[in-house]
Amino acid sequence: MPGLRCRPSAAGARPSRAGGGSLAELELLRGRLVRLAAELDTADGPSTGTLFDALAAVRGGGHEGERVLRGHLDADQVAVVGARAKALGPAAHYLLEIEWPELYRRAERLRTAGIPAADPRVRRVAARMDELSAQFNGGDPAIGAGVRAAWREDPAALSGDPDAPADAYRALGDYLDRARDAGADA
Repeated sequence: MPGLRCRPSAAGARPSRAGGGSLAELELLRGRLVRLAAELDTADGPSTGTLFDALAAVRGGGHEGERVLRGHLDADQVAVVGARAKALGPAAHYLLEIEWPELYRRAERLRTAGIPAADPRVRRVAARMDELSAQFNGGDPAIGAGVRAAWREDPAALSGDPDAPADAYRALGDYLDRARDAGADA
């Protein structure tokens, strides 16, 4: 159906209206994408703010996700994430919008099936998520911890999905943390 897309959530992908469809929302989206396109043509690439705006436009969220994230990362850490995302180029979109949500859905299926967090399948999912994280945070554990804390605080703001189930996301985050701990012990 036109205008529907899947937004990742802890419970899996759900269809939702992209952008709501009003003329004002479409103009806002257009403006964000025009700015992104113009900055992509420069030698410096897009600014961190423009990247956040583009992600918000694609995911349907606003500046609320950026506000939550900035509550857990300082300006230098935000700059690192922005620079790393720029360096990834188009792959950043794939990682953020395709692969990462699929890893979360896979982990949630394992969790709800009662698979222990120490199971190698769960540890592999958590390890791949950490590999993806390192591509955006440069391997800085403080940035990774800050991003995870932001997601725990307000998954609805970061996902752009006002119905994102915070308790389910937190349960999944705890499950993945136990898998990481089990992997460190192995």
